[in-house]
Amino acid sequence: MAGLIPFDEALGRVLALGAPLPAQEVPVAHGGGLVLAADVQARLTQPPADMSAMDGYAIRFAGLPGPFRLVGESAAGTPFAGRMGEGEAVRIFTGAQVPAGADTVAVQEDAVREGTVVRFPGDGPPREGAHIRRRGADFSEGQLLAHAGERLTPARLGLLAAAGLATLPVHRRPRVALLSTGDELVPPGTPPGPGQIVGSNGLMLAALLSPWAEVTDLGIAGDRPEALAERIGAAGIGGGEIGAERGCDLLVTVGGASVGDHDLVRPALLAAGAALDFWKVAIQPGKPLMAGRLGAGLVVGLPGNPVSAFVCARLFLVPLLKRLAGDPAPVDRLGEARTTVALPANGPRRHFLRARLADGEVTPALSQDSSLLSMLAGANALLVRPENGPALAAGASVPVLTI
Repeated sequence: MAGLIPFDEALGRVLALGAPLPAQEVPVAHGGGLVLAADVQARLTQPPADMSAMDGYAIRFAGLPGPFRLVGESAAGTPFAGRMGEGEAVRIFTGAQVPAGADTVAVQEDAVREGTVVRFPGDGPPREGAHIRRRGADFSEGQLLAHAGERLTPARLGLLAAAGLATLPVHRRPRVALLSTGDELVPPGTPPGPGQIVGSNGLMLAALLSPWAEVTDLGIAGDRPEALAERIGAAGIGGGEIGAERGCDLLVTVGGASVGDHDLVRPALLAAGAALDFWKVAIQPGKPLMAGRLGAGLVVGLPGNPVSAFVCARLFLVPLLKRLAGDPAPVDRLGEARTTVALPANGPRRHFLRARLADGEVTPALSQDSSLLSMLAGANALLVRPENGPALAAGASVPVLTI
């Protein structure tokens, strides 16, 4: 389509605008969800010694079936201090260090104990070394545990904390400022007057983007050049100030990105010195979309229709923020599902249908009107129809993106 940029090219251009943000050291307790900026090695060995995997008795396998003379106890955090000799046993508990001189743990259910003497008249432990977690079985000091570019999931964070890391090298979280525009908008919780509606886009987008960024909502600017200029300046993009807070890395404007007489965001951004990379994309919903640079930071302009704003943020902003945060593969891979209904042939723009995904099947919402939040709220996926895609029968496999 004349004047429109294909989706894949647009996404590539958006991602090319950004680069991973600088690395910083953060306390391990604050690393959740961040992306490592460097490889990380273990500083400890886990387990630090041979440990018991069961409650029972530490013995020498060759001495079975006994008798063994009890000479002490080893509990988690309080190991047996001496060396166990031939014919001796130490009462031991799960997680306790195996005493020197022992090579096997016999479970307590197999034991017959009389005072300080214990025997194992049955089968006993199956082999020498039974029920012992060997030193370093999990990891050893100096071992590579995590690579640069890996996200700090809860499990990975637990691993690195157990390995003795007090701080971690990570890319800092991007800082995003959201600016909604339009004379017709009032903040959530404010009764709308004649011709007005509640502006919920900022709140919705902040919730969508917060897993990947620190988000500040700049509120609503009216459709006046001076109001837009003041709020754009307040973003402090590229290291200035957001009120008393730090400046942002990315300014996201919502609304006013089309070509109407009151769509003033594009000229306001240009007047502020922005270099816009493009501003129309061959997708549906969300054709009016801008992206470029402003000062030392980035700017993305989203359409004002709620569904269009959400879809464009999911398609472009989430990958951009993941790239800024250091993710080497910021674009989510599409899944596959079977459509439960027949789909008509698609037009020249890539269409992202709001849909419900369950048990490998996907059902488009009844209406795809880009103003209907009720349809979006009931969706958990986007059914992707390619440009000029043919009609499909029910049961056909289609690409889907979770939301």
